[in-house]
Amino acid sequence: MPAPASTDAARPDTALILVNLGTPQAPTAQAVRRYLSEFLHDRRVVSLTRWLWCPLLHFGILPLRSGRVAHKYASVWMPGEDGGSPLAVYTRRLARELQAELPQLQVIDAMRYGQPSLHATLRRLRDQGVARALVLPLYPQYSTTTTASVCDVLARTPGPAARMVDHYHDDPGWIAAVADSVAAHRARHGAGDHLLFSFHGLPQRLADEGDPYPRQCEASARAIAAKLGLGAGDWTLAYQSRFGRERWLEPATADSLQALVARGARRIDVVAPGFAVDCLETLEEVAMMLAEDVSKAGGELRYVPCLNDTPAHAAALAAIARRELGAWA
Repeated sequence: MPAPASTDAARPDTALILVNLGTPQAPTAQAVRRYLSEFLHDRRVVSLTRWLWCPLLHFGILPLRSGRVAHKYASVWMPGEDGGSPLAVYTRRLARELQAELPQLQVIDAMRYGQPSLHATLRRLRDQGVARALVLPLYPQYSTTTTASVCDVLARTPGPAARMVDHYHDDPGWIAAVADSVAAHRARHGAGDHLLFSFHGLPQRLADEGDPYPRQCEASARAIAAKLGLGAGDWTLAYQSRFGRERWLEPATADSLQALVARGARRIDVVAPGFAVDCLETLEEVAMMLAEDVSKAGGELRYVPCLNDTPAHAAALAAIARRELGAWA
């Protein structure tokens, strides 16, 4: 097991907890089933009544999907002693980068679902005598399905006094870091004919009920495009990773890519700024599956990696943490 971002040698009384969604512990059907079971039991994720949802989940979805999803994870699993699921590896490495930026804090990575769990992390910090915990969910855009679920854990878990960053979709430092990563990618590989911003999808029903997520995605994309100096016709926003049968946010990333190729775009750059670090949804879905679909249609998808554990990402998040801690003081 890789070492945590900070050691027991010196425990400051304030901690910074980077929280990501979560991931299976191994690319196996059993591990994926355990992870998906926890994830899909969250009422923030699936709000169906339990008497209907639980039998469907345990006797239909999990038996059918766990093996297929495990195969997808295996295709992106990172090798080596510090390897594993990309989401876990990059989140862990990002915590280490932030520890170097913020030596006065204890910087820890945790997961909303799976391990290391946020619930256990909060209890451990309390037992260590940590007085305050700044919780930074690695979701730039707020959603009731993600950020609010982290807040639920804080509300029901005994731990240090906690303050949470609920979004940073328009933070200038973060916007600049994403824009710079796109510019650097284009400098290395040449600019594509179009830039597509792909965000994780959400049921349209939740947006209709007031979830601010799509508005914040749009604001992020506009700010990044402006920082890059792009015109209105140079970029598009779309949503990926649809699950279930109800209507989700549109346009869909897959449909947008096909439309761009049909209009004559041959090289399409895709960036996913709703994801702090690369994961199954960016690496397998976008950089592999959708890239293959675009290739079959006669185009080329060039994926721009997430910020991951880059110094620019750590610096942007460190600035957010300093600002939040200053306001808390």
